Parts: sequence; C-alpha cells; structure tokens
Amino acid sequence: MMQSSAEEKTVFSCALNEDVEGLNFLSQRSSIQENKHLENILWEKDEVGRHALFTACTLGLTTVVRELVQNGADVNEVTARGYSPLHFSAMWGHLDTLKVLVELNADVQVCNFRGEKAVDVARRYEKVDCAEYLAWSEAKHSLQTFIQDVRTIVADQEKIQGKLNKEEKNLCINTCSGKSDWINNIKNATTQDFIEQKKLMEDVLMPILLKLNSHTASEATVRRVKNI
Repeated sequence: MMQSSAEEKTVFSCALNEDVEGLNFLSQRSSIQENKHLENILWEKDEVGRHALFTACTLGLTTVVRELVQNGADVNEVTARGYSPLHFSAMWGHLDTLKVLVELNADVQVCNFRGEKAVDVARRYEKVDCAEYLAWSEAKHSLQTFIQDVRTIVADQEKIQGKLNKEEKNLCINTCSGKSDWINNIKNATTQDFIEQKKLMEDVLMPILLKLNSHTASEATVRRVKNI
C-alpha cells in the first residue's frame, strides 16, 4: 500500500481532483527546494510500481496526465508487471488520454508481462476506439521508424563506403524524403494507408538494404576466418 505522508496524499488528491495548479505547485516546490527526499515522496510508488500518473491514466484525467509528464513523470515507465500508462488508458477505454500519451512520445511497442502491447489490451477489453487508434499509431510509427533507420544507414559513410553506388544512395535519400513529405501532408490517413506506404518503400529499398547486409555479412565471415 502507499505510505501515508502528507506530501504524497497531496499529489494523489490533486490528480484525483484534476487540480492542475496544485500539481504544478508541488512539482515547482520539489524542484526549487532541491530536496531529493521530498521528490521521492512526491513520485513514490506502490508495491506494483504505480504512482499518480498511472492513476490519472486509469481515470482518464487527460489534463492531469499532461501536467504530470511535463513536470517530470516518465510517460514510458512501467509497473512491476510491465504495464505502462498507455496500457492503463487502453484498458479503461480513455481515447483522449491515449492520444495525449502518444503525443508525449509514449512507446506503443511496450509489452506487459503477458507480452501484450497497449493495442492488445484494448482489444482484450473490447475498447474498440482505443484499439483502432493504437493500431493506427503503430502503423504510423512503423513507417516513421523505417524512414529513420534508412536515413541512419545512408548517413553512415563507413557502413556504405564501397557498397552502395551514388544512384542507390540517392534512391534511399529521395525515397525517405518522399515518404516523410507524404506523412506531413496527408490528411486523414488510415492504418492501411501507413501499412501500404511502408510496403511500397520496402519494395523499392529492400534490394539495396539486402545488398548492404550481404556485404556486411561477407566482411564478418572474412574476419572470422582470419581469426581462426
């Protein structure tokens, strides 16, 4: 159970009552005093790792969630059983809270002890709107991650030197730019739209990436042989 300190009760009572000003005051107080003990009390957890952010997500207190994260709460923190704030919001069907968590960079890929992501929890509890939104977020995130991964590879001169020609490198760069522009300019994109755009990108770039991986694997084999 939670300890019964006055400071801790104040944090939870502020969260429960959507007292954003009170939460902001307590966070500033902790920061100004630079008192680690007080800060630990403010964010103290129960035996399964829940603190005020998890409570706010469970209750769908979206404004409180935003305030807590902006004042230091970790949007990707998990309980002892691997449940993140996203899991709690999905479980209880709080769509607006989910959207704010994703906006604040919550990781949609985090899994609980069952191996479930937030979208899986939403489906298990039949929170259809939340499940659809999380599936959409995952599809968008997957495309964005693929774009970033390709850009990182192409920017690594040591990795691509002598392995990709100018045309192949430019194709990677231009494809990434085109997909980024699509994400930024598309209106009302669906989950399937993001999936299809990633598939198109993979179809164009996979031969180049496989070629690069083949070179890397060959070099690793040569190094192993030399070390025998």
